[in-house]
Amino acid sequence: MSGAALGIEIVVVFFLALFLLHRYGDFKKQHKMVLFGTLLAWYLCFLIVFILPLDVSTTIYKQCKIDNEEHSTNSAVTVHSNQSTRNDSTTPAGLRKECYKPWSYIPDGIMPIFWRVVYWTSQCLTWLLLPFMQSYARSGGFSITGKIKTALIENAIYYGTYLLIFGSLLIYVAVHPNLIGHLDWYQLQTIGITAANTWGLFLLVLLLGYGLVEIPRSYWNASRRGHLLMKTYFKAAKLMTEKADAEESLEDAMEEVRKVSECIKYNHPLRKNIDTILKKCPTEYQEKMGRNMDDYEDFDEKQNVYPSEKSLVKLHKQVIYAVQRHNRTRVQWQILLETAFHLEDVAKNETSGTHQFVRSCTPQEPEGFISRYLYTPTVEWYWECLLRQWCYRILAVMLTLFSVAVVWSECTFFSTQPVLSLFAVFIQLAEKTYNYLYIEMACFLTIFFLCTCVYSTVFRIRVFNYYYLASHHQTDAYSLQFSGMLFCRLTPPLCLNFLGLIHMDSAISHQNREQTAYTSIMGSMRVLSFIADGFYIYYPMLIVLLCIATYFSLGTRCLNLLGFQQFVGDNDMTSDLIDEGKELIRREKRKRQRVEDGENRRREWKERYGNQREDYTRNRNVQSSEMKETNYSDTNNSNRQAMKYTRSNNRPERDRIELLQEAEPMDFNAETFADDPLDAEAGRHPAVGRYLSMSRSRIFDDV
Repeated sequence: MSGAALGIEIVVVFFLALFLLHRYGDFKKQHKMVLFGTLLAWYLCFLIVFILPLDVSTTIYKQCKIDNEEHSTNSAVTVHSNQSTRNDSTTPAGLRKECYKPWSYIPDGIMPIFWRVVYWTSQCLTWLLLPFMQSYARSGGFSITGKIKTALIENAIYYGTYLLIFGSLLIYVAVHPNLIGHLDWYQLQTIGITAANTWGLFLLVLLLGYGLVEIPRSYWNASRRGHLLMKTYFKAAKLMTEKADAEESLEDAMEEVRKVSECIKYNHPLRKNIDTILKKCPTEYQEKMGRNMDDYEDFDEKQNVYPSEKSLVKLHKQVIYAVQRHNRTRVQWQILLETAFHLEDVAKNETSGTHQFVRSCTPQEPEGFISRYLYTPTVEWYWECLLRQWCYRILAVMLTLFSVAVVWSECTFFSTQPVLSLFAVFIQLAEKTYNYLYIEMACFLTIFFLCTCVYSTVFRIRVFNYYYLASHHQTDAYSLQFSGMLFCRLTPPLCLNFLGLIHMDSAISHQNREQTAYTSIMGSMRVLSFIADGFYIYYPMLIVLLCIATYFSLGTRCLNLLGFQQFVGDNDMTSDLIDEGKELIRREKRKRQRVEDGENRRREWKERYGNQREDYTRNRNVQSSEMKETNYSDTNNSNRQAMKYTRSNNRPERDRIELLQEAEPMDFNAETFADDPLDAEAGRHPAVGRYLSMSRSRIFDDV
């Protein structure tokens, strides 16, 4: 199993990152470099989270071997000095501890190289490549050179911030030469890592303090279906406003594109830029503009005033943003409608005496094996109306206890004598029994919970409309790459903070213990003692204040006072938006029910009258053909009788007929009157013969 666990986790984490990217990104429409950069950033960050517990268990095993070697050396010296008084009960073998190799043991030399590649690749991504690719993807330029120029200008502030922090730390070290004798590459590298971790720790505490309270509270509120339904109504009112705004912005952008497209004709030098913009427009607008465009009209440079390339770049960027926002709000509106309909169905089914879950706006026929045989309406009723809320409440209580443990440990992890950090206590107890599986599971659950609190905040946070992670493939390239940047900047300080919680970071715990391979690549933080002994220890205590502020929703209330509509229970604006959202959901539900009723009526009508109508149509065609043939037969019979009558009573007419027969040797009477009506009814003669006989009889009558 040596190294097998590492290989398995590398593969599993890759598919996890790929699944999340597929959920939020769009593989078909977005640029491949954008997807690759985001996938690589997420993958590297998730690797650190999943593989760090293996590094901890391997480090504990190495520490056990070091303790045994030191104990053997000390025991040998003691035995040699007291050889005359040694007895069997005090042999070194009796005092020697037995070290068990963990099941996921990673051979020496692999982890330092692995962490070095992962860490420095992620740092290059977050500080150099991703900011550049982010601005490049959002740029409205039409050429590679123009996009590169825009990206460099926009990212100057990011690079300047990082250089400012690094330069400040470098000046501090230069002013205090007593800290170190001289600066070398290793110490400069440590200063750079410290600067990056310091920047990340600022943001980490903010996001972690919010997530520790909001995640347990979100599950508790999810068990309160009335509260959840009211919040859904509130979101519906806000989203409808945003959707209307997005549609208006798209209409304005399309109107500008139409004007520019009609102004710049096919032989204008900027026409290729217009074609590039048109490709980003929705299909219906492209067709509409194509119908109104006269590509064969030459442009007159003297009479018309044409837009500049700079204005077209701005318009291109506006079109990209407007189309993306319109598509995102449209998809989110449909998802929100499904959520609201489901919550209303749950509220109605709670009082059902049949314990059968009945949906109001979705087909009742089960689809698939699971829905048909396992997740039946009865099972769905018990889960949605009875069990789900209790599961959410139990989960909320467990997460609350976990959050309390994290807050307590963040405030006391610097105390090594006595050990006050709860996570350090759990790991040290398992270390005495060498229960590596428990150690790895405890480390994984702890760091996974910390990452969930931080990463979920990254996925929930929304900076106006510039950064917004939306599921169902609705996240734009800018937001995807921005999330990758945040992950790469937050994960290293989060992992160092976790190692401090379990007392595996010697720079914070000040213990002479074997360091993990992850902390070995960070260098000695004691180069900057005021950060290692001050900032890294006391700054995380601010989590307490942030948790209190989040619990009382101070940030939400401040945003509400500033005019940003937030869901606050005791607010008139919130009540108005809830009523508005309820009416919107009711209107959409009536519209959907009318559509479903119409489809059901058409389906029932087709099933009931469809076959009968086909039979009726077929029978009517057969009867009409039979009636025609009968009419033809009756006509022929009447003509035959008339001819017999004329032969007997009208001699001149008979002579005329005989003269005509001599002129035309063909026997018209034989061809016309020889058809048997029974044969005609049986369809033995083709229709062409009947039409030909009828035409010849008409010629005969005319003559």
